[in-house]
Amino acid sequence: MTYAPHATIQVPSAVSALSFSPQEVLCVGSDDGSVRWYNLPSTKVSRAIKSLGDEISSIVWSQPKKDHPTSVWVASGPKLFAFPAETQKMIVSAADASCSLLVGEDDEDVLNELSISENGRLLAFGSDSGSVGTIEIPTQKVSRMRASHTTVCGSVKFIPDRPSELLSGGYDSALLHFDIGQGNILSRLDISAPPPTQGVSLSPPFVLSVSISPLGLLAASTADGRVWLGGGGEKRPNSSQGNKKKRSRKWEGLKEDEGFWMQVADGPVVSTVFRDAERLVTCSLLGAIAEYKISRNPEGTLQPEKTWSSSTLHLEKVDAMAATQAWLVVGGFAKDGKGVVEVWRDEGNVQPVT
Repeated sequence: MTYAPHATIQVPSAVSALSFSPQEVLCVGSDDGSVRWYNLPSTKVSRAIKSLGDEISSIVWSQPKKDHPTSVWVASGPKLFAFPAETQKMIVSAADASCSLLVGEDDEDVLNELSISENGRLLAFGSDSGSVGTIEIPTQKVSRMRASHTTVCGSVKFIPDRPSELLSGGYDSALLHFDIGQGNILSRLDISAPPPTQGVSLSPPFVLSVSISPLGLLAASTADGRVWLGGGGEKRPNSSQGNKKKRSRKWEGLKEDEGFWMQVADGPVVSTVFRDAERLVTCSLLGAIAEYKISRNPEGTLQPEKTWSSSTLHLEKVDAMAATQAWLVVGGFAKDGKGVVEVWRDEGNVQPVT
């Protein structure tokens, strides 16, 4: 698959979060606490949230339901806000939020990634203190896992088709797999740095992003330029019996003997996104983008194939990436420090413009 640049969106402050709604409306959060909506392919702002006071670290959308309108959840500093997705107001503020929660343990305990469960009942979060928790959306009850990371927890994801299991990644170079109801760790993977090459040691293997495909394949990126592909929890056909792999009692995506490392960049890999069950997009801090097709050989071993790569055109540093079937968007800041979102369109065989 190939992507071609479609447009560049400029905003006053560095872009810190990107998210697509279920209807593919693009939401852009900035480090000045503002949020802007765009109905691609138009690059005109359709709606905005005035400054919420702190950097926007994550944006997620609830799934529309018959008795519950869609909401957009925004993490800003230690606080969490919910806004109705549909409103007549062009510009809203914190006063318009349908829900406002102080989730961090103190003012310094900034929230990082948010994740919403498939049934729409739970919202997961990680924070700078290392804690991992969930919020019951109907009751707004906050619960924390019994264990935590020893430093910043930057990534959280629910395990597809397993509503009681949650995965987190931290700057302590650990991936933790939780039973949400019990708050206990079901499995963990502690990541070691590879041996230095030619006397050069890269950054420590802090976990910077976590993505899980619809079938349970894990991709976790690190600050030393690698991506861990964990295949132990992937649902897949069993060719010898003609049926799917037997469902295990718990997700097994952290089993070391069923995963491997890919070196995908020379520096930190800040984002990974599964566009579908087998296509993974990665992006580095300095804007190296690549897509991989993940398949298995006849023996069942995972094998990635790089199908496309390019570089961002206007970004000095990348902080966020999001994708749909039609769009790939990358955000951060330009050389002048102002915010930039690069919008790339899935163009089949059209070559990127440089």
